[in-house]
Amino acid sequence: MRHVVNPQTQLGQVDIGEITFDQRSRDEIPKLLRGLQYIYCTPEIRREVFAVLKGMVPEDVDLNNGRPGMDLWKILVMGTLRLNCNWDYDKLKEIIDNHKTIRQMLGHPDFYDEYRYPMQTIEDNVRLLTPEILNRINEIVVKSGHKLVKKNGRFESTMRQFCSQDRRPLPDRYQSTLRCNEESHHAVCLYQ
Repeated sequence: MRHVVNPQTQLGQVDIGEITFDQRSRDEIPKLLRGLQYIYCTPEIRREVFAVLKGMVPEDVDLNNGRPGMDLWKILVMGTLRLNCNWDYDKLKEIIDNHKTIRQMLGHPDFYDEYRYPMQTIEDNVRLLTPEILNRINEIVVKSGHKLVKKNGRFESTMRQFCSQDRRPLPDRYQSTLRCNEESHHAVCLYQ
């Protein structure tokens, strides 16, 4: 029995949309978690991504019967962290057992939460996230990014908005350069 996300919240659990991140952090973890938060908080993208995640469960497994398995959202969070941060399973276990913001993203309450993930559980479940599934999710996210840019009009102003999370103008906050590759519609924000 697997859920995409556990429908029953726990006492002290923070809603994924309410998780806050250090805007000044230059580490890859908050950036990755903000991207996952965007996927979760945008209903259209969330439906498509969750449909892909449901497809990774083997056909002979009944989603409604049997012992509970790891939520598919947790597998996505752990798998993307492992791949994007280039961690082995030991490092992943250490971080997901002790990093407060990651535990919030996994659906754990803020207080009195002593659950620790067994190593074998992590390995068995994160391995379900195959490159094919990640490619399908990536296509969904890239398409939504293109729609977002088209909806907001000018590409450059949209990217400035994403590169600058607070209300101050971009040059006051960083000595920045915004480069826009017109051919592929990709933007790179360089912070110095």
